[in-house]
Amino acid sequence: MTTLRLTDQLKFFIKYAIRFTHESHAEAILLLLEGSADWKRLKNLFETANRQYGEEVAKLHEITETSDSAPTNKETSENKEPAEYPLPRLVVVANTEEDLAGAAEEGFTCIDLGMRDYPTNERLTQALLEAVSDELIPTRSSVVTLFGAFGADEIDSISLTHLDEHFDRLTVHDLRNLVTTVSLDILRAVVDLAIEIGRDGREGKPVGTMFVIGDSKKVLEQSTSAGFDPVRGYGREERDITDAKVREGIKEIAQLDGAFIISSKGIVEAACRTLASTAKNITLSKGLGSRHWAAAAISKSCKAIAVSVSQTSGTVRIFQNGEVVLRIEQTKRRPVVLREFDEN
Repeated sequence: MTTLRLTDQLKFFIKYAIRFTHESHAEAILLLLEGSADWKRLKNLFETANRQYGEEVAKLHEITETSDSAPTNKETSENKEPAEYPLPRLVVVANTEEDLAGAAEEGFTCIDLGMRDYPTNERLTQALLEAVSDELIPTRSSVVTLFGAFGADEIDSISLTHLDEHFDRLTVHDLRNLVTTVSLDILRAVVDLAIEIGRDGREGKPVGTMFVIGDSKKVLEQSTSAGFDPVRGYGREERDITDAKVREGIKEIAQLDGAFIISSKGIVEAACRTLASTAKNITLSKGLGSRHWAAAAISKSCKAIAVSVSQTSGTVRIFQNGEVVLRIEQTKRRPVVLREFDEN
């Protein structure tokens, strides 16, 4: 297990992370690690840096007031207490629960990322997404991040990220209200993937596709193969929608015609399927194409949730019982965070 080295360089970065956080009114400091750390000593470094910052600001204010006004009473100046600066929220991100052992006890907010073999920029983006999605930090806030760009056991980089420039807030409280045997985690994984496809397309080209989740046996009966099925012959673990590598593969396959059939357990049962359900007694808004009618029809005839991605606009629509229950507009080409909230 790699352990973060508590060097003078780290102390320097922590000092400026504290300064950036207070002066930019950032919400938190996020520490991206490749392994573990001596959490007690690390927390002490942050507390010491935070206290020193408060003392420096108080001293600077005292010098400014003295130079701008009449001489102050020495006793009054000595008795004046420096302003308190509460320690910013400290969010530590690592790859395993073992790496984070003991961090929470020292007051760190922990994120188990599980992305050891991914590039730093992808791990950082995912860490910010999870922090916002889990409401550890507000969507419209700023975050100071410390990470090692070139060394697994050393911090060598610092960044200030304004989240309102990178994330759109998306409310998906409707997902919890869907009457289905599909778990919320599976629904969110599929919807998140649909949003990414609608937003980014593939290699700069817009992509439209559809996912049908749940009641997969009946859905397969009401659909036919469009010819070649790219997922056929793979084991269940190689078709799990919650696996990041599987989702990347689906993005490639999504360029082909047809729908993805996904079981309530999150297993991709088939791809490139042509749906054959009747659209009788279904009413949709004008302008929606055949993909949306097929999604509505299959969600009407089966106990399934259909998620369609518009190729022209990137809009994601979720269908149940033949109706659109949630529409997600792609207003900007930037990450979208799935969040839940209670409407007043």
